[in-house]
Amino acid sequence: MTKKIVKVGIIGQGRSGRDIHGNLLVQLPEHYRITAVADSIPERQELAKQEYGCQAYGSWEEMVAQEELDLIVNASPSHQHFPITLELLNRGLHVLCEKPLAKSTEEVDQLIEASERNGAILAVFQQSRYQPAFVQLRKVIESGVLGRIVQIDFSYNGFARRWDWQTLQSNNGGSLMNTGPHPLDQALQLFGADAQPEVMCIMDRTNTFGDAEDYVKLLLRGKGRPTIDLEISSSSAYPHEQFNIQGTNGGLHGTGDKLEWKYFKPEEAPEQKLIREPLFSADGKPAYCSEKLPWQTESWEVANPGGKSTFEHMTEKLYLMLYDTLTEGKELEITPQQVRRQLWVIEECQRQNPHIYAEKQ
Repeated sequence: MTKKIVKVGIIGQGRSGRDIHGNLLVQLPEHYRITAVADSIPERQELAKQEYGCQAYGSWEEMVAQEELDLIVNASPSHQHFPITLELLNRGLHVLCEKPLAKSTEEVDQLIEASERNGAILAVFQQSRYQPAFVQLRKVIESGVLGRIVQIDFSYNGFARRWDWQTLQSNNGGSLMNTGPHPLDQALQLFGADAQPEVMCIMDRTNTFGDAEDYVKLLLRGKGRPTIDLEISSSSAYPHEQFNIQGTNGGLHGTGDKLEWKYFKPEEAPEQKLIREPLFSADGKPAYCSEKLPWQTESWEVANPGGKSTFEHMTEKLYLMLYDTLTEGKELEITPQQVRRQLWVIEECQRQNPHIYAEKQ
């Protein structure tokens, strides 16, 4: 049986539209075909015709009017994501929107309502859910070998100055809106979907030339939940590893390429009991608690099939998931309702930092 080929129109041929979506879609010819692109720059239109063998238009409105498309990829600038996606959904068109989906929960609610009312699929490009290291990390946590998870650290740190359009609040810029959706999606998955976290957030402007933040320290807490420490910084000359997990029986650390974890089995540990009196060694001198735990150590290294980069692997996984939704009606694995939760956290972070986001008060 011949597979249905999904006809795609891409809005935007910049860093996202061309370098991410276009680059990946041409690698999935049995599932997708780039039928058309829309970009205001003529040179980009001509390049798309050469690279994809597609039609090219100066505006998304013209593209949608002239073509019969199964999916629109909205890779326009961040501040245009909401209005364009809303109009597309109201026209009954299926949309995959780049992150950030919107700037507020109110806007996300409008998109969800339009999607449901018009029977149009609303998907969001949150491909980090499929990061191999994150998938492996979840397996380790769910195995229980680390015991009760006490704290999970996510670090997206480095030292860099930035002066482009994504540093401006008016463009939905800033580190939390641009980088944040990736670790925040992962963090909320580990926190659990059945409760809203308590949020504490500190923001700063350090090496940015814009008016949005480039330093974020975000803590998520909840009764019976691990404390999640998420840090995004442009002023870290000595960055931490991406992941660090503390548990009652052990811990895990590592990067997107390699993880290592160690743990002990309580039944194999020396038997201990609470002693209320001061401790003494065998020779009668004062002593500290000291024992040798039977540690077990394991590790994992990324091995993406077909020689793909991790980024290509994550993007492919998302597009194959979306293909099943478009052609077979399967449920989305990453829903706009989940993304709304991210925006709820982001709004609370902005509210807590009036020195940067005064209008949120």
